[in-house]
Amino acid sequence: MRFGIVLIASATALLGLGSVADARSVPRAAIEPAIPTAEEVPIVMLLDLSSGQILHERNADRRFIPASITKVMTTFLSFELLDEGRVQRNQTFTVRPETFREWSRKGSTMFLPHDARVTFDQLLHGVTTVSANDASVVLAEGVAGSVDEWADMMNAKARSIGMESSHFTSPNGWPDEGKTFVTARDLTILARAMITKHPEKYAHFVGKREYSFGGISQSNRDPLLGRVKGADGIKTGFTNEAGFGFVGSAKRDGVRLVMVVGGAERGYVRDRAARAYMEWGFQAFDRRFLFGRGAIVSTARVQGGDVSEVDLVSRDGVNAVIADGASGDISIRLHYNGPLRAPIEQGEEVAQLEVIVDGMPTSKIPLVAGRDVARASGIERLFNGIVGWFS
Repeated sequence: MRFGIVLIASATALLGLGSVADARSVPRAAIEPAIPTAEEVPIVMLLDLSSGQILHERNADRRFIPASITKVMTTFLSFELLDEGRVQRNQTFTVRPETFREWSRKGSTMFLPHDARVTFDQLLHGVTTVSANDASVVLAEGVAGSVDEWADMMNAKARSIGMESSHFTSPNGWPDEGKTFVTARDLTILARAMITKHPEKYAHFVGKREYSFGGISQSNRDPLLGRVKGADGIKTGFTNEAGFGFVGSAKRDGVRLVMVVGGAERGYVRDRAARAYMEWGFQAFDRRFLFGRGAIVSTARVQGGDVSEVDLVSRDGVNAVIADGASGDISIRLHYNGPLRAPIEQGEEVAQLEVIVDGMPTSKIPLVAGRDVARASGIERLFNGIVGWFS
C-alpha cells in the first residue's frame, strides 16, 4: 500500500513530551551487548515492533534458505484461513497412505500413525511446537488438496503482506535445492503480520514449551523460551544446506521485539546470539510512548462516505526508540492517499504514521480506521459536499 504525505508535526510539541532525560534511562556502562560477529551469524535483524524501528541489521536483504522457519508462513496462512472460515480448529483430517510412506519419522515429526484422524488444531500445534514435518504436509493436503496448491497459497499470501524477496515450495521447508528462500526483512514482515493481526491465535498456538500427541511428549527447541523474560516464540530452523536460523519474539512492559538470525554454523552460536540480541534490544535504548493502544492519532478525510472524516487509530500503540547519545528529538508524519474512498471497514489499514527519531532509522506504523464508513446516500453526499465547501 502506498501513501502520500499529508501532515508533519513535532512529537515533542504535539504530545507535550519532556526532554529525553525524563525518559526511562538505562546505565549504558552496565550493558554488554555481546553482538556476534558476521562470521558467527552472517544474517541478523532486530526490530522493535512497538515503534517499527530497526534496532540492528546485518545483510537483512540477503536471501537465505529458511529450512523449518518456512513453517512460520504455514502458521500465518493457517491463521488467515481460520479467520476466513475456510477451515475450523476441530476439523478432522486423515493421513493419506502416500503421505505416511513419505513423511513418517522424516526429520522432526509428530509421529502420526498411518490411520490417524487428527484435528486441524492438533496438526498446527505439532507444526508450531515440535516442528512436525508430517503434520505440516497432512495439514497442507487436507486444506488445499496438495502440497503444490498449498505452496501457491503461501506465495500469494506472502506477496499480499509485502514479502518481496521470498518464495516457498512446501509447507515445511524440506531441502529443495534452494528453491525456497527468504530474507530477514521479509521474515520480520511475516512475524509482524502474524502477531498483530492474530494475537489470540498467536497466543494459542505459538510459544508452548512442549506438546504431546499419541502418548509422546516433545519439547520446543526455541532458544528463548524459559531463558529470556517475555519470550513467546517463534521458530527455529536447521538443515545442513541452510545452517542454523531462528525467528524469535519477546514482549516486556508493552514493548515487543522481533528478531531474525540466519546462517549460523552451530546451534549453540545461534542460540547464544538470539539471547544476546534480545537482551540488548530491551536494555540498550530509551523508549518514549507516544500513543496508547487504540488511541486516536488523527483523522482522515473521506470521499463518498456517510461521514466526511474517519478517526485513524493506533491498533497496538506507538512508541519511539531513542539511541544512546542522541538528542531525543522526535517528529511524526501522517501518510495516506486522501481523501479516502468509502466504503471503509473498521480496522482496515488506511494510513501510516512515520516516526522520525534523531540517530535512528525512520519507521512507519500502520493506522487503521476507527469505524465502518458506508457509501453515502444522495442526500448525505450533498450535505458532505456543502460542508466540504465551507471547511
